[in-house]
Amino acid sequence: MEGMESTINQAPQQKKPQKKKKGRGLRRFFALIWALVILGILAVALLFASIANGWGPFDPLPTAETLENPQNSLASQVYSSDGVLLGKFYIEDRSNVQYEQLPQHLIDALIATEDCRFYEHAGIDFYGLSTAMYRTFFTDKTSGASTISQQLAKNLFPRKKLSRPELVIRKFQEWIIAVRLERNYTKKEILNMYFNTVHLSDVLFGIKSASNTFFNVEPEDLKIEQAAVLVGMLKASTKYNPKRNPNDSKDRRNVVLSQMEKYDYITKAEFDSLSTLDLELDYLKLDHNEGLATYFREQVKKDMKAWAENNQKVGGEKYDIYKDGLKIYTTINSKMQQYAEEAAFAHLQSLQVDFDKHWKDKDPWEDKNFGDDKFMERSIRQSERYRVLKSQNKSQSDIQKNFETPRNMRIFSYKGDIDTVMTPLDSIRYYKRLLRTGIMAMDPNTGHVQAWVGGVNHRHFKFDNVTATNQVGSTFKPFVYTLAVQNGWSPCQKLPNVQVTFQRGEFGIPKPWTPRGSTSLDNQMVSLQKALANSLNWITARLLKEVGGPQPVVDLAQDMGVASLLEPVPAICLGVPDISLREIVGAYTSFANEGVHVKPLYITRIEDKNGHVLQRFAPEEKEVLSEQTAYAMLKLMEGVSTFGTGIRLRNKYGLKGQIAGKTGTTNNNSDGWFMGIVPKLVAGVWTGGDEKVIRFRTTNLGQGANMALPVWAEFMKRVYDDPSLEITQDDRFKRPSRVSIELDCSKYETPLEEIPLDPTLPQQAPTEESSDYDLDSDF
Repeated sequence: MEGMESTINQAPQQKKPQKKKKGRGLRRFFALIWALVILGILAVALLFASIANGWGPFDPLPTAETLENPQNSLASQVYSSDGVLLGKFYIEDRSNVQYEQLPQHLIDALIATEDCRFYEHAGIDFYGLSTAMYRTFFTDKTSGASTISQQLAKNLFPRKKLSRPELVIRKFQEWIIAVRLERNYTKKEILNMYFNTVHLSDVLFGIKSASNTFFNVEPEDLKIEQAAVLVGMLKASTKYNPKRNPNDSKDRRNVVLSQMEKYDYITKAEFDSLSTLDLELDYLKLDHNEGLATYFREQVKKDMKAWAENNQKVGGEKYDIYKDGLKIYTTINSKMQQYAEEAAFAHLQSLQVDFDKHWKDKDPWEDKNFGDDKFMERSIRQSERYRVLKSQNKSQSDIQKNFETPRNMRIFSYKGDIDTVMTPLDSIRYYKRLLRTGIMAMDPNTGHVQAWVGGVNHRHFKFDNVTATNQVGSTFKPFVYTLAVQNGWSPCQKLPNVQVTFQRGEFGIPKPWTPRGSTSLDNQMVSLQKALANSLNWITARLLKEVGGPQPVVDLAQDMGVASLLEPVPAICLGVPDISLREIVGAYTSFANEGVHVKPLYITRIEDKNGHVLQRFAPEEKEVLSEQTAYAMLKLMEGVSTFGTGIRLRNKYGLKGQIAGKTGTTNNNSDGWFMGIVPKLVAGVWTGGDEKVIRFRTTNLGQGANMALPVWAEFMKRVYDDPSLEITQDDRFKRPSRVSIELDCSKYETPLEEIPLDPTLPQQAPTEESSDYDLDSDF
């Protein structure tokens, strides 16, 4: 019994230590849990501290200064003189806008759709975050939780291709940046930065660029439904692009509108009305091939690249026209530019029909008299396709086979591009038959270029016919007549229109030269006014002798702005030099500007992205003629439009008022020119083929009066019909206070107008510029 009692008494003594041990184990367990929690908190804190401060393996976050001045590429913008955006130079099409330019309904649409508690949080929406997590893990629905500030952080510092762990870290970085943004900026400033950085399509960034591109309006002019379309694109810029996927875009627009109704930004009635509207785009993508003044913008780009090479920022870095957001203000008048482009396109479309009828199935270079049997072979070798194939070391037979293999291609037509199948060889043949043109207009008093059209389609024809040099023909003759007037000749003075020969050695020529004539006025006494009006070669050549030969003419032309090479040979009087349209138009301003030549000017100032003026440009002037000589030349050239080769300006196009001008036609009708001067505008037109062999066979079709003059006439009709341009047919050339040269030639004319040298010769009606097409020059 004692043993049993002893055993019973010992049992409880053995259990008491086990309870103490269990209590100690629980305490250790909870201590471990708390330690892990604390360590987790410290680890997360350390992680965020490391991310925030760039410790360890983490890249440093942007500083406050960087946040204030993000290194985003800004497009440089080109503006017309009347404030129209002509184009941009960019890697990313991004333009900034001020908060005051953002319509309230655009802001409402963004907040209702992307961040309804935007004004309540400080960068991170914890309620939205927890809701998104709950939906992701416990329902079939998903939703985003990024605030506008977080999205701005991502816009300012775009993600690269990241692994999943890197993406998590990047998310944390964006949270920190979002909080910093909220601390450093007001809500308005954050909204403004967001709308300036948001990606909306391909290389399109910012609400301003998007508004301009999709609706051709400034952001402040966006309608509610338009704003909803752009905000809807934020979810997926390609899927909801209204140009590419209009149905998806409309559905997404209506989702945005429903969100606006949900948060009381619009009424139910407004939603019902707006959601039924069709998408209405006014798509205007300002790339280098589309929009207004494409050729002009390319010239500005060349000039701006040269300017950037020679101008530096404060820190010594060169400007980059594709990234620095420069604003380039030009002299182009957008209305005149539009009218010039319309006129060029309309006439070339009609002229091309005449050209194709004229040649039918035959190609101009196959003509037995003036053809070129090496033309196609040379054209092939000059093509980009040939260059690429040669660089790949292809054999000549492989290259030939390539050019003769049909391919799918898109070709130009005046009715719109055509998708077709043809061989590259046939493509060359097709394009070579197409005529080209150029037109430039400028204010003679300021030198401001008002319109610049280098061709009818920049996508298909890159060559700028404003800057290209071509044989100028009879548009050069006024330089000879100007020297005569300077030497005291009156436009009414008469000379015999008889054949003239320059003897060997005369003015340094190696052999005799006789210009061709053959007009209805041959062998008659003709006034200088009538001689220029009818573009008579013989009288022009005779005048050249009277004024001292070709060198004084070269000197005068250069003084008046012609920079191209001018050889001092007798044939210069008939226009053998190759000169650009820009040079000739610039030279002719001397007549309308009272003898003062003004160099063509088309950029007036350049500003940086903040609107600070970097450089201004002023006209370059030089007095080259007396007022009397300039005015006398205007009166002399008025004869061209009154009774000369430009008479169709009056009898076909119905133009009135004072018009001084000059037509020009070159060898074998290869080039057609017309230069026209009215009191407030000087404009010139060139029309011809890609090469000299592409031409009309007859002067009736190939003369400047038929090839170029109609473009000028159609342009001026549009200008006169627009009262906002303040150019009217009642404008008058300014007459000098003193004119000692006789300008009224009517008092010297007989009833037959001119006195024949031989009364037995038959009188013929003057033909239009019939002697202007064959210069027959050996120099």
